[in-house]
Amino acid sequence: MSGGLLVAGTTSDAGKSVVTAGICRWLARKGVSVAPFKAQNMSLNSFVTREGAEIGRAQAMQAQAARVEPSALMNPVLLKPGSDRSSQVVLMGKPVGEMSARGFFGGPGGASSGTPQPGGRQALLETVVGCLEELRSTYDVVICEGAGSPAEINLRRTDIVNMGIARAARFPVLVVGDIDRGGVFASFFGTTALLSAADQELVAGYLVNKFRGDVSLLEPGLDMLQGLTGRRTFGVLPYRHGLGIDEEDGLRVSLRGAVRESAVAPPVGADVLRVAVCAVPLMSNFTDVDALAAEPGVVVRFVDRAEELVDADLVVVPGTRGTVRALQWLRERGLADALARRAAEGRPVLGICGGFQVLGEHIEDDVESRAGSVDGLGLLPVRVRFAREKTLARPVGEALGEPVEGYEIHHGVAEVAGGEPFLDGCRVGEVWGTHWHGSLESDAFRRRFLTEVARAAGRRFVPAPDTSFAALREEQLDLLGDLIEEHADTDELSRLIEKGAPAGLPFIAPGAPS
Repeated sequence: MSGGLLVAGTTSDAGKSVVTAGICRWLARKGVSVAPFKAQNMSLNSFVTREGAEIGRAQAMQAQAARVEPSALMNPVLLKPGSDRSSQVVLMGKPVGEMSARGFFGGPGGASSGTPQPGGRQALLETVVGCLEELRSTYDVVICEGAGSPAEINLRRTDIVNMGIARAARFPVLVVGDIDRGGVFASFFGTTALLSAADQELVAGYLVNKFRGDVSLLEPGLDMLQGLTGRRTFGVLPYRHGLGIDEEDGLRVSLRGAVRESAVAPPVGADVLRVAVCAVPLMSNFTDVDALAAEPGVVVRFVDRAEELVDADLVVVPGTRGTVRALQWLRERGLADALARRAAEGRPVLGICGGFQVLGEHIEDDVESRAGSVDGLGLLPVRVRFAREKTLARPVGEALGEPVEGYEIHHGVAEVAGGEPFLDGCRVGEVWGTHWHGSLESDAFRRRFLTEVARAAGRRFVPAPDTSFAALREEQLDLLGDLIEEHADTDELSRLIEKGAPAGLPFIAPGAPS
């Protein structure tokens, strides 16, 4: 088999990432050499490849589904929001500056620190097409993921991630719709009808996601949709709880909810362990706590009020794209005082990356917030200076007598002036801080850390001796592959990947506005 496919969506969060990963795992299990690709991603959840490149975590997860090593080629453009109107632009795994949304999408202004000018959108298209071609020369199949919706008519002229890349590569397009939100038929029809005739030629059909109930009740609507558009539906994927894959954007996390719906398992010891994660602004890499949620008897929730820390056995201050902004938010909501009380009482607190930085004594930031000198919470003997050069690394080490692996993504450089060494940071009493993301995925270390937390919290909690986070992740990816294999027409999907969109697909009026 050889070829490619673009997985587009009627909306953001329609299920593009899940479907892309599922198709990659289905093909990999068939022995097909396959790679994921997303030309441009906007996400605060990112990952560091072995060559030190920063890409979206969703693409790293999709690479794992494909059973290949993640690479910057798989996500050449990554936008990391720093506010509602501007983002850091990461090009081929390296940050190149900040730009306003208007500037990035073709309007004036917003560029700084060497960011490519908006007139260079053609150059960006050439870059992403070059990356895609390199992947195509290395792998038999490339499964591309779109962004948002291809029918965002205000952005089509500068599009490099939806129909822009599909047209450049002549890839067929599969449109995914989330039926759990309602209105999926209108979304499929409207998405198609707002595309130009040349774009519509590549839209081969649809895939329904998150269906609950009897599929036979849906089938008449699918037949009518085909009658209206001339395009078939390639499958109906059922709603599945507990997939727990890496999400693209921490901003969409619901507060006061479990981080992941893991398989329900009773605690090994007599008590559960309650973990509260401060839902700071511009929260990044909140996937750090997934490994905690995977432990039987550990309950993880996001919080934004001081009173919600009272019954927590562990409070996590996670990473953030806005350290100074997060610090201000913690103070405004009374969470800073609550964290100080916990530290004084010897109750566990863990700061990761930006969360580690806010726990320190002082922050000097002329880069991210440009706020200058700012006092931290003073819970750790650490002073942080923001550097223009971003640290991107895959460190290995030891903590609590166990091996640990992680990854680093930060501008802040920490000067640790005391405390007990802890990874690259320190520990004072029951307050812990490190820049290392992903450290809790190291099973033996996670068990030792939770044992320490339980002791300090006075809980009779015992970590399960056999929880393997890597094995649980593989199970989730296999479940995604199962969804495609069992609920999509894989023969037709294979034909689409190899042969491309069928000729003679009808034009659906009115088409894209001129």
